[in-house]
Amino acid sequence: MKRMRLWKRASGVLKDRYRIWVAKVSPYGPCRNPDLETLIIKATSHDEQCMDYKNVQRVFQWLRTSPLYLKPLLCGLSMRIQRTRSWVVALKGLMLTHGVYSFDLPMVQSMGRLPFDLSHFSDGHLSPEKGWVFNAFVRSYFAYLDQRSVILREEANKLQNKKGKESEEIPLIEELKNLEELQKLIDMLLQIKPKSEMSMKIVLILEAMDCVMDEILEVYGKFSKEINRVLLRVCDIGGKEEACIGLDIIRKAQLQGDKLSLYFDFCREIGVLNKSECPNILRINEEEIEELKRIKNKDEEKAIVVRNDYEQLKNGLKTTVITDQWEVFVDDVIVDVQQHVPNVTTLCVIHTNNPFVDECYSSVPYDPVQNYELPDLISL
Repeated sequence: MKRMRLWKRASGVLKDRYRIWVAKVSPYGPCRNPDLETLIIKATSHDEQCMDYKNVQRVFQWLRTSPLYLKPLLCGLSMRIQRTRSWVVALKGLMLTHGVYSFDLPMVQSMGRLPFDLSHFSDGHLSPEKGWVFNAFVRSYFAYLDQRSVILREEANKLQNKKGKESEEIPLIEELKNLEELQKLIDMLLQIKPKSEMSMKIVLILEAMDCVMDEILEVYGKFSKEINRVLLRVCDIGGKEEACIGLDIIRKAQLQGDKLSLYFDFCREIGVLNKSECPNILRINEEEIEELKRIKNKDEEKAIVVRNDYEQLKNGLKTTVITDQWEVFVDDVIVDVQQHVPNVTTLCVIHTNNPFVDECYSSVPYDPVQNYELPDLISL
């Protein structure tokens, strides 16, 4: 077992040295910077002991120097991660990418999807029985960062479109959708966790969990701050649709609160979270919940009243009465049809609501034409 570990470590060192040599002899270009690529390889080495934070800070120093280095940084990072079969290199690359998002740069916010894909990552040096734990951790971490990058781009586009319109208030539906997006991010963050006792003891996994925990505290803190303000707006100006969405968000927030409590307990057990860092779980005021239910039920009652009025109106619309001798249209008039009269059919008006009908013409005799033959129009 020790020989296998030594061989694996030596093999990783040789691979890193070879990649560094290839990077140094590569030509400079708009997307290539050999010096920066060398630092990226060192920061994402095959050493699973811990992250090389010294070289990580050197990479970030290039980005602080000029935003123009973002493109070669992403290109070098993408080439490094895309070709690797090591969960260590992949995880270090994700942690480095996560750090890049801490820079408030327009190019970072408008990047969109990540420049690499680890959604189907599989370690090529471990058996499936041992590797699935690390594969799941890498995939879930990538899924969150990729979704987060997409949301950042959407927010950047919204801010760009609202330039010069700062005085306009954000539509309520849009704010509710933003809360739903935050809840999706929280769900994805809760999926990032070591799933075996062996992985809980690896330092690199615990360092990645520190990054994840910082992200949870930020996203959940933002959600807790926004939901109270948005729900107050729903209670003030919201309708049935907004109230329904608000109630769904509250139900999901209550479920997420229970999951977060368990997640924080788990993180404390593995030494990632301190009691002082643990945030308070969000509790929605019952009065706000009842107010949202009242708004929803109030609109439903209005819909029922409108439906009943429509049914009454529908029943009072023009109807047609067919007899074997003539046809009568009834429009707000109650009639009495006297049948079994051989020659004359009498239409007796009992009541009328039509103000344009003179009362003196309340009864009109009708003498049907007997034995009337239709002309032959074809022969004419």
